[in-house]
Amino acid sequence: MTAAHSVLTRPPSLRAVRSRTVIVPLRRPVIAGIGKFDQWPLVLVDVETTDGVTGSSYIAPYRAAAMPTITAELRDLGEVWKNRPLAPVDAFAEFGRSLNVVGVAGVSMISRSALDMALWDALAKTAGLPLAQLLGGTIGPVPSYNSNGLWRHSVDTLGKEAGELLDEGGFHAVKLRLGNPDVRVDLAAIRTVREAIGPDTDLMVDFNQALGFGDAVRRCHDLDDQGLYWMEEPIAYANVEGYTHLAGKIRTPLQLGENFYGPRDLFTFLRSGAVPYAMADLMRIGGVSGWLQVAGLASAAGTQLSSHLYPEIAAHLLRITPTAHWLEWVDWAHPVLDEPCLPVHGSVTATDKPGIGVTWDEKAVRKYLVH
Repeated sequence: MTAAHSVLTRPPSLRAVRSRTVIVPLRRPVIAGIGKFDQWPLVLVDVETTDGVTGSSYIAPYRAAAMPTITAELRDLGEVWKNRPLAPVDAFAEFGRSLNVVGVAGVSMISRSALDMALWDALAKTAGLPLAQLLGGTIGPVPSYNSNGLWRHSVDTLGKEAGELLDEGGFHAVKLRLGNPDVRVDLAAIRTVREAIGPDTDLMVDFNQALGFGDAVRRCHDLDDQGLYWMEEPIAYANVEGYTHLAGKIRTPLQLGENFYGPRDLFTFLRSGAVPYAMADLMRIGGVSGWLQVAGLASAAGTQLSSHLYPEIAAHLLRITPTAHWLEWVDWAHPVLDEPCLPVHGSVTATDKPGIGVTWDEKAVRKYLVH
């Protein structure tokens, strides 16, 4: 009997859940409408099964102050599924039912997602397969753009930084953050970056919800002739009706989705027909189980689906997504990863080892450990 057949017929059970919190340095500070970050908080999750396999994952909750609440929820969810079979889809559904009375978004979904990814990692390791293969796909390159810089800082520094981003992994696409108070600064930023990357490099821009609706109409119209690949989140992500109206006033495609919690939120957005491109964040969408649901929704809607952060896991999931689009490349978790995946010729290829490709550099974890 093969290992894969064995895990399907006699799966091990969940024995324990452990979470640790770290704060790691960023190579380049994150500067956007949401604030400035020189360091990045991470919650590291490990699940142990009854056959001794450890599954791992991480999430990045932006605010370090939120980590104790998340780890407390992880402990509770671990008790919900303790001594039950290693079945991530079943566990994800049960977690939703157990949290329904306190709400299924926010910390609830973040915690479900973190534990879900660790359970899938354990299942793939038990089966002896990389996650993409366990899900019926193959390992291979996924087109990626470099999102490791080009934040809202001095325009004078953007050209040099753009060139560095292209060289880091042979990229042919980068993302620039906009939404400055003065449109002339946004235009200057675009010109500076375009001069550095040339006309054949794709340039995405992200406003991080910096604009009100009226200002977004003016701003996006002013930038509509700049040859941008997409305009991401110019207004509040929940204003789906506003996106519908905005999409009808500009030619450049809009991008939206990273802030939606769970498949139902993304379904509401897809049903509106407001935006041709969608993006899902594994921490918010429901981990692997949530991604599998929205991949089907995006396919049915004919909407191209990209990933937000978590490139190690996204490199698996985009290989089994019918309308797979772009992988967002960041290296923010690299300080604590033992074998991070790296971009080559502008693409990211998931590990061919069993699991999702997240293993800890324990010496580094101890160095950055908060709790």
